[in-house]
Amino acid sequence: MKKLILSLALLATATFAFGQKKVVKEAEKGFKTGNLQTALTAIEGALTNPETSGDPATFLLKAQIQTKMFGSDSSNTKETLEIGNQALATFDKTIEMEGASKTTPVGKVLYGEEVVGMPDNLRPYGIITLKNVSFDKALERYNEDDMEMSYEFFNLAGEIDKTDSTIHYNAGFLANDLGRFEDAKRHFGYLLELPTYNKTNAYYFLIQILSTEEKNPEAAFATVTKARVEYPNDRVLAEYEIQLLLQLNKMDEAMAQIKDALAKDPNNPGLLLRSGYLKEQGGDLAGAMVDYKKSVEVDPMFFEGNYYTGALMLEQSRAILAELNSLSDEEWDKKSQEMGKQADGFYRESIPFFTKALEIKPDNTDIMIILFQVHTRLKNAAEAESMNKKISAILGANWQEN
Repeated sequence: MKKLILSLALLATATFAFGQKKVVKEAEKGFKTGNLQTALTAIEGALTNPETSGDPATFLLKAQIQTKMFGSDSSNTKETLEIGNQALATFDKTIEMEGASKTTPVGKVLYGEEVVGMPDNLRPYGIITLKNVSFDKALERYNEDDMEMSYEFFNLAGEIDKTDSTIHYNAGFLANDLGRFEDAKRHFGYLLELPTYNKTNAYYFLIQILSTEEKNPEAAFATVTKARVEYPNDRVLAEYEIQLLLQLNKMDEAMAQIKDALAKDPNNPGLLLRSGYLKEQGGDLAGAMVDYKKSVEVDPMFFEGNYYTGALMLEQSRAILAELNSLSDEEWDKKSQEMGKQADGFYRESIPFFTKALEIKPDNTDIMIILFQVHTRLKNAAEAESMNKKISAILGANWQEN
């Protein structure tokens, strides 16, 4: 009797196990024929049973079904993304159970490679398929100007492969553009870990985020210092370093770097501008003027060069007038005519530079106001009125009262 009971129990167990394997077969059939919701329901049932829930192949099949569902959803919405995220989570569970081996039967499918143009029935629908499908969805959303979802799909693809430079550059670029700076830093950070990748653009973005968006010049300077070790001849990094040294008030170091950079690139308008700025801050106004003027000789359309040249001329004229006003009445009578002419000379010299700056940025009302004041000082009535009309058209007729 005991043997009969035992035999019946074994038969029941075998029948139950066979039933669960049948459920898995149903899921496989649905996966292959495209009846994906039925397949998903079946595999979920298999995963709730101890006989099949401990098998990595069961989780692999679920991830494959989810990946196929992800690929078949062309709406590419947040709901689509959620299916992709679920597929990745299931792949991660499979890897946790199976290990990262690519040689086991499960591993061969899990990490199955794809070839461009591969027929759908031959695609492995492994984790590489999920990455490629997500990348394609990111491009589709980008072409439709949906930058938020484009980033999300790039990000999903990047979570699968930390070494794909194209994915992480695109994700970092979009994250930066969307103001998601922590995400941007994360993706650019992955790029810095790649040994053979040209990291200069990643460094540019990181430095700009740290210095401009996060207002952390110390961290930006640490990053540019690291970048300069790796790319000592990169001119953009050299300029960033100088700019950050100026922000950190490290004037001597900044000037040393500028001199070194100008020795290699003497006609760089940005470097000439910074050199002039440092000289101006140090009281060498003549040296600063030489550098400022040279920057616009090299590039006549260099806005900052034109502006700084004109501004230094105005500063010199104002210094003369301030000195004149501080004189005694007797000294003022002796020197006012000569010093007034000197001041007017600087005012007059500044006009071409501010005029050029306005040509470059024709809607800049700050420069219009400067030119109005200069022409008014020099009694150039027609020119002053012309500026007044331009300013009034933008700021209103009562702009001088504001």
